[in-house]
Amino acid sequence: MITLLSRLFIKGRENYTDERVRRAYGALCSCVGIFLNVLLFAGKYLAGSLSGSIAVTADAFNNLSDAGSSVITLVGFRMASKKPDLDHPFGHGRIEYLSGVAVSLVIIAVGIQLARDSIAKIAAPEAMDAGWLPMAILAASIAVKGYMYIYNSSIGKKLSSPGMRATALDSLTDCIATFAALASMVIYRFTAVNIDGWAGAAVALFIIWSGFTAARDTLSPLLGSAPDPELVQRIENIVMAHPEVLNVHDLIVHDYGPGRLMVSLHAEVPGNGDIYELHDAIDTAEYELQKELGCSAVIHMDPVSTDDSKIGRMRDELKEAVDGLQLGITIHDFRIVDGPTHTNVIFDAVLPNDSPVTENEAKAKLEELVTSLWDNTHPKVHIDRPYV
Repeated sequence: MITLLSRLFIKGRENYTDERVRRAYGALCSCVGIFLNVLLFAGKYLAGSLSGSIAVTADAFNNLSDAGSSVITLVGFRMASKKPDLDHPFGHGRIEYLSGVAVSLVIIAVGIQLARDSIAKIAAPEAMDAGWLPMAILAASIAVKGYMYIYNSSIGKKLSSPGMRATALDSLTDCIATFAALASMVIYRFTAVNIDGWAGAAVALFIIWSGFTAARDTLSPLLGSAPDPELVQRIENIVMAHPEVLNVHDLIVHDYGPGRLMVSLHAEVPGNGDIYELHDAIDTAEYELQKELGCSAVIHMDPVSTDDSKIGRMRDELKEAVDGLQLGITIHDFRIVDGPTHTNVIFDAVLPNDSPVTENEAKAKLEELVTSLWDNTHPKVHIDRPYV
C-alpha cells in the first residue's frame, strides 16, 4: 500500500534527504497509520466486548493511543521541515527527535495502564468467551500491525527518522501484545485455564521496556551521540579519494536533525604542495560531501612535511613507541622546531574516551616517552578527544 501510494503522490520519492520528500513520507505513513489504528481499535474493542478479555480490550485502547502517536509523528514532521530562521539558524530538524520521545512516553503510559488492569484481573479473574470471531479479529490485527511495523521500519531507516522508528517499535510491541491476548484466548477455549491477567501483565512489562528503549534511542542524538561508523567511513573515503590528502583526523559530526548534518575535519596535505591546487582539492572534497551525504562540510588543511627524512623517521619512532603503551592513543600533526639548545617536538594525541588514564596522565606518559627517545628535546603535547 505504502509503495503504491508513494508512487502516486510523492515525486522524487527516492531522494530521502530532500525536505519535501521527507515531509511527504511522514504525512503518508502517519495518515495510513491513523486509519489502520482506528480500524484496529474498532475491531479489537468489539472482540474484547464479545470475549470479556481485559487483555484484548486494553490492547484495543493501545491501538487508539497508537493513532495519537501517528498524529504526533505527523505534526513532528511538519514542524521539523520548517525553514531556518533568525532564532534557529540550523533549522528545526531536532523536533523529529522530540516527537520520537513523545511517542515513547505514550508507549510507556499505555504499558503502565495495561499493567494496572492486568493486576486487577489477576486478583479477580473473570470468565471469557473465546469464540472464533474474536480470535479471527485478533489474528487479522497481528497481520495488520506486522505490516505497519515493516513499512514504518523501512521508511524510518531510509529517512533516518527516530520518530518513525519509534512508531515501528510501537507496532512491533502491538503484535506481541495481541499475540499474547490471542494465545490466552486459545488456551482458555481448549483448557478452560484463564491466564488472561497474567498474559496482560507480561505484555505490559514488555511494552514498558520497549517504551524506555525507544526513548533512549531518540534522546541519544539530542545528548550528542557518536555518528554511525558507516557514515564516518564514507566521509573518510570521500576525502581520502583525493591524492592530495595524506590523512584525516579531528572529524566531528554535528547532528541538527535527520538530513541536517554539519561535518568538520582536518586534512593533512603536503607542506611543499601548491597552495592553490591543495585548496581546490579541499573545496572539491567539501562539495562532494555535500552532494553525496547531504551535509555541510568544513575541512581545515594541515600541512605536513613529506620530504624531510629526519621528521619522518622521528614520527615513525614515536608512533611505534606510543603503540607500545597499549592505551589506544594515536598521534597526528607531528612536527619539530630546532633551536640552539634543544628541539621542540610538537604533536597532537587522541586519547580514547574509555581510556584507563586521565588526560594529564596520558600527557605525562607521552612527554616522558619523547625525552626517553631523543636527547635535548622538549615535548609539546596537545591531548585531543575523539568525537566519532
